[in-house]
Amino acid sequence: MSRRLAKLTTTSYALLGLMAIRPWTGYELAKQMDRNRAWPRASSKVYEEPKKLVDQGLARASREMTGERPRTVYSITPKGRRALARWLDQPGAGPVLEFEQILKVFFAEHGSKQGLLTNLHAAKAWSRQRVEENVAIGQAYLEGRGPFPERLAVILLTATFMSDFARLVGQWADWAESVVAGWPSDLSKAEPEMTALTALVDKDRAYVEAPRP
Repeated sequence: MSRRLAKLTTTSYALLGLMAIRPWTGYELAKQMDRNRAWPRASSKVYEEPKKLVDQGLARASREMTGERPRTVYSITPKGRRALARWLDQPGAGPVLEFEQILKVFFAEHGSKQGLLTNLHAAKAWSRQRVEENVAIGQAYLEGRGPFPERLAVILLTATFMSDFARLVGQWADWAESVVAGWPSDLSKAEPEMTALTALVDKDRAYVEAPRP
């Protein structure tokens, strides 16, 4: 008897979305999920999920030969396409931030000033690396070498967000580093910059109160 999942997860739908583009092997799905910065998941979980989708009739598995080696290729079924379309039509949940460096900044007074500066430097390095990767990906599309060019209009929507976010992290880390540089070694004695708080509240208020189309 086929196993039944009580509820499809966002990972389930992410994999269905990939299968809606074209068939993939489990290895290829794991690689694509790794590339997908909006919903990265452990490879072990990605390898198991397609089998569950097959059990529900949302995907099908077929065996192919690559040379002398067999491989399993997963593709979406009509039922899977209908399920994916229903999911896409519903509003999704907002972002959930998982950011170890900023967590360490949040508890910084229990560590050292050097440790705080090290984490801010690491955040800047992460930002620069991601932006460099984004430049390479964008240039590939400009030169006609990007994968799935027929999807570029949609890809550009998400790429713009990812690029803005990567640069935001770097800009924030630059600002935070300049602030922390003037703090005492005992971080519990650091004084807050009230002008920065005022500016933050003013910006947020202006955003909330701005007319929307």
